[in-house]
Amino acid sequence: MGLRNLAARFGAGAASVDTVLERDVAQPGGGVGGRVVVVGGSVAQEVEEVVVALQARVEVESGDSEWREDVVFGSARVGAGFTTVPGQRTELPFSLTLPWQTPITAVGGWTLRGVHVGVVTRLVVAGAVDPGDLDGLTVAPLPVQQAVLDALASLGWRFRHADVEKGRVRGSDLPFYQELEFAPPAHVRKVGELEVTFLADPQGVEVVLEADRRGGLLTEGRDVVSRLRLSHADTDRARVAAALDRAVHELGSRRGWGW
Repeated sequence: MGLRNLAARFGAGAASVDTVLERDVAQPGGGVGGRVVVVGGSVAQEVEEVVVALQARVEVESGDSEWREDVVFGSARVGAGFTTVPGQRTELPFSLTLPWQTPITAVGGWTLRGVHVGVVTRLVVAGAVDPGDLDGLTVAPLPVQQAVLDALASLGWRFRHADVEKGRVRGSDLPFYQELEFAPPAHVRKVGELEVTFLADPQGVEVVLEADRRGGLLTEGRDVVSRLRLSHADTDRARVAAALDRAVHELGSRRGWGW
């Protein structure tokens, strides 16, 4: 029995944990629920706590270095202080609310490469290796966010890339923010790229726009930021497109770029 206890501490024959989501698709501000299934291993073990959390993979830049790390941005304790015995199955229900500024991971059924959000489960057993569990989560855009994306497409802006960067912008609630990058339409000759960040809240969303000017090393690049406030009811694509077009032109006019 002593050898089996020792092996369980290093994961061999230890209790296993599996997270079962009710739905693997959610929206910012919405909920995700399910149950955590803990199955006893070859020996009895004392479970100190079971925690489920939302996790995002973010890009980190420091000096000339760049890497990715996983950041937890919401958690819930779903169980604590119980004993698992060999073969015993324990089910623990849970529910998490996604922050309004949770990164979008898919648009129109297409997964955004480089954007990863999931539900991670941590089983804390005294003196043992935590087996853990990670389940990917698809985060779809809110209706107003979808309206912005559709409006940009109607104006000729072409989606290029998405990422999640560690840090904050004014108005952000999380320790990271998402940037959606768009290539300009043919008639916009002096802008190399438009970056869009959504800062959603219960009342609506603030659309943060930033443009990169085309040019070489001696040409001034980053533009000042423009912000557009929309409510959750602002889902008319034509109206949103008109507002976005004005906001983007303001970026250029403040620098005298022209189009």
